[in-house]
Amino acid sequence: MGIAFRRVTAPPLQEFDAAAPDGVIIGIIGEDGSGKGRLLRLAAGVEEAQSGAVERSGTQELLGPFAPEFWPTGPRVLALDQTLAHCDAVARARAAVALDRARRAGCTILLASHEEELLRRLADEIWWLRGGKLAGRGDPQEVLAAYTRHVAAAVRAWGERARAELDPRVRRGDGRAEVLRVETIGESGCPTMTWTSGELAVVRIAVRFREAVADPVVGMMIRTRVGLNVYGTNTELEKLRLGPCAEGETIEVAFAFRCQLCPGEYTLTVASHDPDGVWHDWLEDAVAFSVADSRYTAGVANVRKL
Repeated sequence: MGIAFRRVTAPPLQEFDAAAPDGVIIGIIGEDGSGKGRLLRLAAGVEEAQSGAVERSGTQELLGPFAPEFWPTGPRVLALDQTLAHCDAVARARAAVALDRARRAGCTILLASHEEELLRRLADEIWWLRGGKLAGRGDPQEVLAAYTRHVAAAVRAWGERARAELDPRVRRGDGRAEVLRVETIGESGCPTMTWTSGELAVVRIAVRFREAVADPVVGMMIRTRVGLNVYGTNTELEKLRLGPCAEGETIEVAFAFRCQLCPGEYTLTVASHDPDGVWHDWLEDAVAFSVADSRYTAGVANVRKL
C-alpha cells in the first residue's frame, strides 16, 4: 500500500478515508479551502492529524509551487502542491517524464493542480475534495467532468449575487441622450454577471433623453476580452421603432438571445444613436460579464452537438 488515510481529521479534513496503492499518480482537485494542501502535508509527514492515522510505505517528500527543477528519486510517497503551475513547456515535459519514471518505480504521487488537461494527461485517478471530504474519486474524465459541472453551477450562483458595474472604457457622443444602466439578465429573470452557455440571456438598456430625438436607435455589441466582435444588434435591425422621444423621457430596451458562447470573459458595448450613426451616448466596454459551462469548449461560438 502506497498511502492510506484512515478516518483522518485535521481541519478542514473531517474523518477523511481513502487509500492509494504503490505506483500511481492521484490527481487532487477542489476549491480553495477544501483541504488539498492539508492532505498533501499529512501525506508527506510535515503535519500530524488530530485523529485517525496516515499509513505510508517508505519515505515521503513534499514539493511546493516554487520548488527547484529537480525530482527526488528516493521517496515512496511524493506530494506535489501546484508544483508544475509555474513550469514552462520544456520543464513541464521533463517533469512528466520524471513523474512517469517515479510511478513505474513504485512511487505513489499525489498531484494537486487546477489544470484539468495536466491531470487528464498524468493522473491514474482523481480525488475531488469538498469541505474536507471526498466528493468524488475515480476515472479522471468522469470526476473532472463532475467537478466542471460543480464549478459552473458555483460560478453561476455567484453571478446572481454580484452586480455588473457600469464602467465604460471610453464614453463619447453629443449628449442628446444618456445610457443610465445596463443589466444582464439570466433565464431565471434575475440579474447576473455570469450566464451559462446555452441559456436564454437578456440585455436590458435604459436610456434617458436630454433633448428630443425623432428616431433613436439603441444597440449592443458583445466582445471578447481581446476586443473581438462576437454578436451585435440594435433596435433598427430588429425592426423596432422607438421614437419620437421627448426631452426628459426614459425608455428601456431588452434584447433576448441564446447565449451560445464558450466559457470566458466578455464585455458589452452599448449605445444610443441616430439611424445615420451619430452617437448620442456610446459606452465602449460598458459592462463586463462571464460565461460558464459544464464542459470544456474552445473558441468563442459554443456550437453544441445535438
